[in-house]
Amino acid sequence: MLDIQHTSADVGTRTIEVWAPDATTLEIDVQGSRMPLQRGHDDWWSVDVPGFIHGSRYGFLVDGCERVLPDPRSGWQPDGVHGYSAFVDHSAFAWTDQHWQARPLSSAVIYELHVGTFSPRGTFDGAIERLDHLVHLGVTHVELMPVAQFSGDWGWGYDGVDLYAPHSAYGDPDALKRLVNECHARGLAVILDVVYNHLGPSGNYLSNFAPYHTSRYATPWGDAVNFDGPRSGGVRQFFIENALMWLRDYHFDGLRVDAVHELVDNSACHFAEELTSAVRELSVELGRYLVVIAESDLNDPRLVRPQELGGYGMDAQWSDDFHHSLHAVLTGERSGYYADFGAIEQLAKALRNGYVYDGVYSEYRRRSHGRSPLGLDGHRFLGYIQNHDQIGNRAAGERISHLVNAGRVKIAATLVFTAPFIPMIFQGEEWAASSHFRYFTQHEDAELAAAVSEGRRSEFISFGWQPHDVPDPQDPETFHSSKLRWDEINDPLHSDMLEWYRKLIELRRKSASLLNGKMPAAQVNCDEEARWLTLRRGDIHVVVNFAEWAQGIPPGDLGEILLASDSRLDVQSGLVWMPKESVAILRVA
Repeated sequence: MLDIQHTSADVGTRTIEVWAPDATTLEIDVQGSRMPLQRGHDDWWSVDVPGFIHGSRYGFLVDGCERVLPDPRSGWQPDGVHGYSAFVDHSAFAWTDQHWQARPLSSAVIYELHVGTFSPRGTFDGAIERLDHLVHLGVTHVELMPVAQFSGDWGWGYDGVDLYAPHSAYGDPDALKRLVNECHARGLAVILDVVYNHLGPSGNYLSNFAPYHTSRYATPWGDAVNFDGPRSGGVRQFFIENALMWLRDYHFDGLRVDAVHELVDNSACHFAEELTSAVRELSVELGRYLVVIAESDLNDPRLVRPQELGGYGMDAQWSDDFHHSLHAVLTGERSGYYADFGAIEQLAKALRNGYVYDGVYSEYRRRSHGRSPLGLDGHRFLGYIQNHDQIGNRAAGERISHLVNAGRVKIAATLVFTAPFIPMIFQGEEWAASSHFRYFTQHEDAELAAAVSEGRRSEFISFGWQPHDVPDPQDPETFHSSKLRWDEINDPLHSDMLEWYRKLIELRRKSASLLNGKMPAAQVNCDEEARWLTLRRGDIHVVVNFAEWAQGIPPGDLGEILLASDSRLDVQSGLVWMPKESVAILRVA
């Protein structure tokens, strides 16, 4: 850790600190010159180093070991996860967003993107070149998949190991700041996906310094992070200060916390609650609106209930039940967790309630699942038909537009943008991008790379896939084929979908009824056998025909047709006559 708040009178002399409670000796190597650190209060070791400037390379030697290790709080790893750390002077960047304020999350349209595949260059600066597209689309918030330093040049980012350092293959720390600064200049808020439930397998040196992990609990990735065991106070501090760094030093407007259900913590104050409290305090200090969004499969409303009511106080959570119910109805898939879904009435329940499984029995889990979210606003949930998980965790990385026809894709988009939830779309979804989004890695360790490739094949062979049909995560083509193809955006089929998304976003922005997040006010009717659904939200009425045949659907009230996915739609005899697999939006008096 580099404490730039404790700078001596000598220009360039800085106090360097690192938490290492189990160490007996500790040295720092600064560009070949070594100095001992002294143990201080609460097992923080420190030393004053002269001539320390932005970019200075350094590392630590623990207990006489000659292997120089990166700083656990390294702000920059120019040579990758195994290389020396480099000092980052956050005070040097010239921000121009002093008067920036993000719009409320309740009126947001969120766009999730992966820096490495979003632009041809696959960098922070490359992403800047595509921001005007997002503004024209009507996006208000950009959500970056994790950017903390991980092994190799490309990957999803969920195996980061240097959590304080932006991934060097995307650009240096100033490049990330430029991206955030340019987003703000265009009116775009920026949310960062952070991973605190585990670290990656390659380049993770934290345990050389302190008990960051514990074998008392197991996670899908191995030992759990030590949030409630001996010396867990320093571990919690490490992750909370990481979160605050992104918000303070990189000007992010919020965090999406990955897989909160894997944060194993039996403390009286759960880590997620403590994290949210710290972000609230920083928000007051900075005078900026900051948000915390959870990903969780627990269907537990305590995540987003106010702390005063016994909740964790997080602002919103991803709504997988809405996604799963919509996806299953559209595609007919019933494997894996989709076995719990498929009925139109479940989709209707998701629109009214947020959760489908709110304490009812789950066949997939073979137990009751979830808890009622009664009293929660729809703005506590993010609704989507695509995200990195729901595409990339498929064997071939297919998008919804690869699985169903354009009519059904437009139905999906319409329900996302007319539901009581905060809408989120995944990069390229808006033009039905032809590129898949696959699971890709570039682990440098040959043994680890082989294990990842074999594990991916084995996972899907058990579902009936042939080995040659499962893209190898380590094959560079798996990564390159996941990049967006911006040259296709003007092709008629793609431009038609893009225009549909633009119209939906514009309609949502201008409609008070659609911006209202009150779930009980959503009137939903459906017919399972006839395969139709209607959604009434104030003066907006959505009529959906999922069936593979045309039919007349009773809308409740007839009104002005605002949008229709099929021009053959007709209104007569008190019914909306809908072509097969189509959707219409009406405004009623």
